[in-house]
Amino acid sequence: MNENRSIFALDGITGMLIATGLLLSILAFLTVNAMSVAQANAENFYKVKDEKNIKRISTENYKHIVSVNVK
Repeated sequence: MNENRSIFALDGITGMLIATGLLLSILAFLTVNAMSVAQANAENFYKVKDEKNIKRISTENYKHIVSVNVK
């Protein structure tokens, strides 16, 4: 049997706390970035020009959307 055990080894409570802290920090980082991206896109408006000539299936449809930056 392994008699050389420690509660503070990286495969014990310490490892669990390190992994939990790392996952929570990644979650906080991604949440803050998602909120900043959403805020930037909420202030950006788009206008559709020449909507009569938009085809249902076409690779040229992106030319009809114009970004309107109102600040």
